[in-house]
Amino acid sequence: MFGIFKSKSERDKLQKRYEKLMSEAHQLSQTNRKAGDAKYQEAEQVMLQLEKLK
Repeated sequence: MFGIFKSKSERDKLQKRYEKLMSEAHQLSQTNRKAGDAKYQEAEQVMLQLEKLK
């Protein structure tokens, strides 16, 4: 019940951001390949940050 007030950890925030960026990259790749690749690159940077936290 009190879990809704618990703040998210840095790892959870990065994981959520990575998933969002990958979704956007997939959508963009269907219409604008260059923009999709840029989003994918940004997602890879977030993944590197996640790896550093482990």
